[in-house]
Amino acid sequence: MDICNAFPDMCYIVSDKGTLIEANQKGLAVINGLHESPVSLPFSFFLTKNIRQYFEDNLKDVLSDDKTIRIEAEIEQLNKVPLSVELYLKALPLDINSSRKGCLVVARDISDRKRQELDLLRFTNLAQYTVNPIEITDPDGKIIYVNPAFERASGYPKEEVLGKNPNIFSSNKHPHGFWQKMWQTISAGKVWVGEVENKKRTGEPFFTQLLISPIVNNDRKVVGYFGIHRDLSDQKYLEQQLVHAQKMESIGMLAAGLAHEVGNPLASISSLVQVIQRTNDDEFTQEKLELIKSQITRISRIIRDLVDFSRRSTYEVQLTDINKVILDAIEIIKVSKKAKDISFNSALEDNLPLLPLVPDQIEQVFINLLLNATDALLDQAPGVPPYKGSKTINVSSTLMDDSLLIMIEDNGKGIRQEDLGKIFEPFYTTKKVGEGTGLGLWVSYGIIKSFRGEIRVKSIEGRGTTFTIRLPAQS
Repeated sequence: MDICNAFPDMCYIVSDKGTLIEANQKGLAVINGLHESPVSLPFSFFLTKNIRQYFEDNLKDVLSDDKTIRIEAEIEQLNKVPLSVELYLKALPLDINSSRKGCLVVARDISDRKRQELDLLRFTNLAQYTVNPIEITDPDGKIIYVNPAFERASGYPKEEVLGKNPNIFSSNKHPHGFWQKMWQTISAGKVWVGEVENKKRTGEPFFTQLLISPIVNNDRKVVGYFGIHRDLSDQKYLEQQLVHAQKMESIGMLAAGLAHEVGNPLASISSLVQVIQRTNDDEFTQEKLELIKSQITRISRIIRDLVDFSRRSTYEVQLTDINKVILDAIEIIKVSKKAKDISFNSALEDNLPLLPLVPDQIEQVFINLLLNATDALLDQAPGVPPYKGSKTINVSSTLMDDSLLIMIEDNGKGIRQEDLGKIFEPFYTTKKVGEGTGLGLWVSYGIIKSFRGEIRVKSIEGRGTTFTIRLPAQS
């Protein structure tokens, strides 16, 4: 065993009965203190309980077949955590004058490797199951790993992004200098943090706070980059809603005054037109006067909508069956001539709680949304092939987390991404001139907000639009 003392590993000689016969200095140093006399004890005594039988079975195989076997095990240590080792078992004669065999057990310390494997396992589980999107790139910026949360958030399966540059998600909203500064930071081995707007596979914007950290080896050389995203979509939406609410409040204050200032001159113009009509028989003049009257009527309708929105409601709040209001609104729209080729499907949850609402107002919201859905099905987006399937509008209601959700979904032309942030603004419309005032969604937004609810929209151009209304189920 003297020669074994020069070995960098722990060495033990074990009899054919499994007892410890001898050990080198490194081997004794590990097991000292576990027993007053380590020698003559079964070698498996020094191993953790879960591996003892496995060791003894392998020892029998080595002695019977004269082969070398490698197994992983843990050696107990006094007042310390067990030592992770690789055991190499090799049969050898115990005495040159006898055929009796023993076994040389060489134990190599692999505790550092095991700690690294455990760290890797922990990281893998953290990366796989975290809700935060994670991506890892090589030093050239090519993606070598994305976690499931990244796939869900971006809409890209990992097979489509591995080996690609992250600029495939670029929204082109950030200047060249923005990314140049980011690369300068991480190439210098520093952490970079910034808010970015990327683009999902569907073309929708994807707002995140992105942290990129260089991955360095023992020589302090950058071997890759680790990026983790924190989704800011809800935060951005709330910021937009806050700005929008402030804008609505300002416009609401101006609406009544504007209606008065415009309404009085308009009434005078209307009276003059009627006087001229009664005193002039010229056909051309009459035709033009009728055109003026139609435009006055259109302006009056806009003013009326403005006044209705700005005036504090005098309608009585009643406990309202939301499903009944939805069905009534659908019936009103279905009798319209332009809805004759459209299928209306309703999936309304039973036994929904009654809500404190103004029935006429909430019905007006549903009518506005259903009319918009109808128009979207009849209109055709430029550059998008005509939709050949059935034209459908799906309406559903359900109770979720103390809120009542109403969803109105169509498979019409959809709304362009650049228009989505503006559709609740007054006078903003994507319809042709004369087909809409641009006040329907604005008024609907105000009504829903007055009932402490919220209204959201998701749309993909050429595939359809979904409006989701959330109303508190408890007063």
